[in-house]
Amino acid sequence: MKLSIVPMTLGEANEFVYQHHRTHKPVPGCKFCIGVADGDGVVRGVAIVGRPVARMLDNGWTLEVNRACTDGTKTANSMLYGACWRATKELG
Repeated sequence: MKLSIVPMTLGEANEFVYQHHRTHKPVPGCKFCIGVADGDGVVRGVAIVGRPVARMLDNGWTLEVNRACTDGTKTANSMLYGACWRATKELG
């Protein structure tokens, strides 16, 4: 299955997490969200990246993956984390 990285809104990402994870609550804010979709455009996973939850780590330059959720598609989680790292590096 060919997967690709796609942009997501916070609302779309929170909805995916709500549908696929039984304990996580919605994230109130973020810096950016990304998804991974298959060749038919079906979203197979999302990542929500924002400021660190721990106040001591929130120095203005640090980002954290606040939520990562997939439907179990092989390599989707690795693709999400890799894309998050590349996007964060490009942001500075």
